Amino acid sequence: MSMLTTPWTIKGISFRNRIFMSPMCQYRAENGRPTNWHMVHLGSRAVGGAGLVMVEATAVSPEGRISPWDTGLWERPQADAFRPIVEFVSDHGAVPGIQIAHAGRKASVDRPWKGGRPLSPGGGGWVPVAPSPVPFNDASTVPEPLNGDGMEKVARDFVAAAHRALETGFRVLEVHMAHGYLLNEFLSPLSNRRDDAFGGTIENRMRFPLRVAREVRGVWPDRYPLFVRISATDWVEGGWTVDDSVVLARALKEIGVDLVDVSTGGLMPDAKIPVGPGYQVPFADQIRKKVDMLVGSVGMITDPEQAEAILKNGEADAVFLAKEFLRDPYWAWRAAKKFGDPVAPPPPYPVAWV
Repeated sequence: MSMLTTPWTIKGISFRNRIFMSPMCQYRAENGRPTNWHMVHLGSRAVGGAGLVMVEATAVSPEGRISPWDTGLWERPQADAFRPIVEFVSDHGAVPGIQIAHAGRKASVDRPWKGGRPLSPGGGGWVPVAPSPVPFNDASTVPEPLNGDGMEKVARDFVAAAHRALETGFRVLEVHMAHGYLLNEFLSPLSNRRDDAFGGTIENRMRFPLRVAREVRGVWPDRYPLFVRISATDWVEGGWTVDDSVVLARALKEIGVDLVDVSTGGLMPDAKIPVGPGYQVPFADQIRKKVDMLVGSVGMITDPEQAEAILKNGEADAVFLAKEFLRDPYWAWRAAKKFGDPVAPPPPYPVAWV
């Protein structure tokens, strides 16, 4: 069997393969609760053979949503709405995971297909919060800088969301520190202009994100994997770099994070990103080799042979698929067949179908 489709274990959780579905925001939730759309969106990738099905960036508080239509885990009715989805994903052979997040200064915007414009408090939105009063772009609302009480609340909200994720049946938890959202905003000197213990040096800028990760690890059972998604670079001069990411990954490993999910960008709207097949793989490779910890890679991984080469070359331990899973929910089954591996689709589907 190929490395891609061979079963793999992290901590006490076994995955049927190393093909992981990335969290992808759907903007279809109602009051933070997933809907039938999420059942189909997530369930179909479980039926399609993914090893891990990761729920989209799920807000730890109402003000932590990107939009009013994001999923959330700040109250029990949201957890209850997730429960049948978690059961369906598990029943069809995939491990259910969820990414918990706070959108920071990128919060309170309309759906992307409506233009993604900022929403005012009078127009269904709210005032975002951030490390510093630096807006995302010229059209964005100036965020309120978090004070000590605000940061305490954010940390408590992450911990409470982790508790609810566990009670709901999720077996992988990912903390979102990427793509220009709140914890990523603390890390980068381009968005963090603080002059207190949480700004300035890289050690200070990492302080609050590491606190969140540490407290989440404290309530997430040791037998279940904890992931952290990072942006390995801002792609902007003077911003966060891959060398900074190596320092961060070492600190995350010491805390007990099991895998770093390596993405890039998202902090600055004017970043020039050289997008192409596997363009983020070198960042995962560098972190894996310098830190000696599990890493996942994402970004234009579309072909089974490409994904297999990433694993066999030791550039990553798992591959995360996003857009390719949108194009083909059954990508994992097709990859297994391509490598001549045993294929066992759900009983209603004949083996010949794949």
